[in-house]
Order: sequence, then C-alpha cells, then structure tokens
Amino acid sequence: MSMLIDSFLEYLRYERNYSDYTVCAYSKDLSQFEDFVKERKEGIFIPAEIDTDIVRSWIVSLLDAKVSPVSVNRKLSSLKSFFKFLVKQGLVPVNPLRFVTGPKTKKPLPYFVKDKDMEGLLDGDGFDEDFEGVRNRLILEVLYDTGMRRSELIGLRDADIDYEAMQMKVTGKRNKQRLIPFAERLKNLMLAYTEVRNREVGAGSGWFFVRQNGEQMSVGILYTVVKKKLSDIPTLAKCSPHVLRHSFATSMLNNGAELNAVKELLGHSSLASTSIYTHTTFEELKKVYHAHPRAQKEGG
Repeated sequence: MSMLIDSFLEYLRYERNYSDYTVCAYSKDLSQFEDFVKERKEGIFIPAEIDTDIVRSWIVSLLDAKVSPVSVNRKLSSLKSFFKFLVKQGLVPVNPLRFVTGPKTKKPLPYFVKDKDMEGLLDGDGFDEDFEGVRNRLILEVLYDTGMRRSELIGLRDADIDYEAMQMKVTGKRNKQRLIPFAERLKNLMLAYTEVRNREVGAGSGWFFVRQNGEQMSVGILYTVVKKKLSDIPTLAKCSPHVLRHSFATSMLNNGAELNAVKELLGHSSLASTSIYTHTTFEELKKVYHAHPRAQKEGG
C-alpha cells in the first residue's frame, strides 16, 4: 500500500480518533482503488496524477461488478476524505472528486421493533433466572431504553453509572462522552443484575456487563444474545443490536420527543443522522392513516 495512504490512515487513527473498524474499512476501500489505478497505469499509483475520469471509470467498474450503490458511495466517501487530506497537506493541487457524484440510492428505512412486541419480549418468560438470563434480559433492556451503541454497552464500567443522579456516562465514536439518563425501573433492574453478578461471578474487573468468567463482554456474545432474542419476533427482518437503537429513536419520536433531544441521546454529531427516524415515523403515520375507515372509504 502506498505511503500516502498509510499516512492518511495514521491521521484517521491518531488525530481523528477513528476506531480500528472504521480505519480498516477506509484501508480496504483505498487499497482497492490503488489496485484499480495500478492496473491502468502500468503499476504506478501517483495521487497527484489522478483525474476525474479515472475515478468515474472506477465507479463504473464497481457497479459492473454488482457492488451496491450504497457500498459504492461509501467507497467514494473514503476516497474524498483521502484526497481532502492530500490537498490539506499540499501534496495534490486539487481534489479530483470535487465534481464527482455517486450513484443514486434509495435509503432503506431503519428496521425497528414495535413497542408492544418489545414489551412482550422483555416482560415475557423467555429468560432464565440465573446470571446469564438476568444479564441477557438487561442487555436488551439497556439497548432499547437508552439507544446506546453496542460498543458503548460493552465499554460500560461500574464507575460510569451514577445511581443517585440516575444517569450513565458512555464513550461513543471518536471517544466522545455523553450522559444518558435512566428511569427508576431500569435502575432497579441494573441493581438486581449487579447483585446476581457480584454473587455468582465477582466484581473484580470493573466492567458492568461481564461474561461467566468475570471478564468484559465481547461483541460476539452481545450480538448472539440480541440476535437469538429478537428472532423470537416473527415480523422482524433484521435482528442486530443496532435494531434496538433504531427502535429507541423511533419510539421516542413517536411519543413526542424533540428531534434535537433524540440527537443528543443517540450521540449523533449532526441532525442529518437523526432525521432518518422522522421518515420511519412518517411511514408509520401513513399506515395508521390508511387503516382509518375514512381513508379506506375515499378509495371506494
């Protein structure tokens, strides 16, 4: 991989605090582009010589290879960031992507769980009463009640939870911290879990959510727990932890929360990321309206 790409990835990791996962995605996109250029330029990759035409031909080749428009746009975004970095460093005169637009995509609406389905799942008897059962129920409850990301849940420490003020401190993307309030009901569930955890596993590690051996929860275990439980809801097409984040946001907006307040709770850096949930709630409103006997009458 070219030294310029390497220095860009270092910049993302150490100056912008991007996660390893994000840096890895950028790395794959840029090395793919580098390979494409080298095939056409006799093995040479010189960013200063790259023009709009070669970028566009890369887009065409990706679409021909049946790469989805969403993925193509993500790859273009990686490339744009790379060239912006190079322009800033004075290594290329202009960004060849400044006039390039990606393929149009129809943004899919986020999957979410309906309130009544979630209540049925959490209040049902699908969880054992042992340590893992109590923990697994609380995992779903915390994700659904707070909208936090899976990495934020895994990174939660005992010291981050203030039971007096009824709020918890989470560390989000790029190490940004925020406070999330919680209600009396969730407080009681968290205290009940810590009691079982301390009795059966011990509290030496300092992590809030732990495995049976007392160590920090892994992403894999979290994903398996959520997927297994959400798959009990037959109407749900997707069963990842992120679905519960979508469900939290949708439920908040459907129940009258302000968009800006939801943005702060989710830890979004811009309102644009949060506004997708308004489309979800609008779709719900349309369904409700069309189910109304007056609406059905109009078409008759």
